[in-house]
Amino acid sequence: MTDRNGKDATLHQRILGDIEGKIVSGEWPPGHRLPFEVDLADQYDCSRMTVNKVMTQLAKAGLIERRKKSGSFVKQPQAQSAVLEIHDIEAEVKSLNLPYSFQVTRRSVRTASAEDVRRFEVQSGTKLLDIVCTHFAGPRQFCVEERLINLENVPEAGEADFKEVSPGRWLLSQVPWSTAEHRIQAVAASAEMAALLGVARGTACLVVERRTWSGLGPITQVRFTYPGDTHALVARFTPASQ
Repeated sequence: MTDRNGKDATLHQRILGDIEGKIVSGEWPPGHRLPFEVDLADQYDCSRMTVNKVMTQLAKAGLIERRKKSGSFVKQPQAQSAVLEIHDIEAEVKSLNLPYSFQVTRRSVRTASAEDVRRFEVQSGTKLLDIVCTHFAGPRQFCVEERLINLENVPEAGEADFKEVSPGRWLLSQVPWSTAEHRIQAVAASAEMAALLGVARGTACLVVERRTWSGLGPITQVRFTYPGDTHALVARFTPASQ
């Protein structure tokens, strides 16, 4: 016969698994309020102390936020990417234990404008693939990718459909790069960007711009825009040599 401690331990794992599953699957999205502890105790026919231990474990894991007098809420996960690395959006999302997907929202081939010549260091008239993608973490928009690919140096990009593999991941697997440059800034979401990200106009966003070169010359110029509360940048470095 199972004693009370054994029953509580089993229920602890069951409750923990049930709640984790609903959060990770997106059934309970960020901001969703969890049932109150007393209600969960009634639902699982267990002590409130067992439920409290589950909530404490979920909070320590960064999955929920406990607010005094308000209850427990699914926490918006925060991703980190290294400043000095070429990061992959899919890997960032999966590091949060959330399902990843992306959608191409715009694609066209055009010639380089004067602004492209200035920012991308390509020749006037260079053919560019102009592509915009929205990346998702679970049901929520994770970031928007605005990318130019130099078709003079990467002509095969013009034939890629980017239905199964995102442009960034495709480039990392197809084109070796030799030099990259990052530029980071904070901006307020425009009306168009707010619609793509599913946030209010004027929301603080983190923007990471990158230019990449190979031995052939400029390869790609990309701008990633993240809601400001979901992303952090980290850099690890050592003291300069004396």
